[in-house]
Amino acid sequence: MIVVNAIIESNQENINKWKDRIISLQKASRTENGCIDYTWSTELDNPDILRATEKWDSIEDLALHFQTSHVASFQEMVSESPPKITAYFYEAIEVDPPSNDLLLLDK
Repeated sequence: MIVVNAIIESNQENINKWKDRIISLQKASRTENGCIDYTWSTELDNPDILRATEKWDSIEDLALHFQTSHVASFQEMVSESPPKITAYFYEAIEVDPPSNDLLLLDK
């Protein structure tokens, strides 16, 4: 599994302008082959920072994602006021937490 953790730094004005496109991007990305999860959020203590968390079956699926029209459309829109983006890419396997009781997880 490939995990992407991206930090997008901008401002509330831009983020508000991008919101509808981000929602469309999420919806379209979640239908792609190999997409396990694709979620954007704002930091609770700093609304000028967006987080994108993605999980993909393979690096090939992620590479195809970057070639889609919905990604190109989003990139074109944000290029008008480019945010600072820091992205980390990981190859990972899912493991059980040390104790479901401590984390209150349904598994």
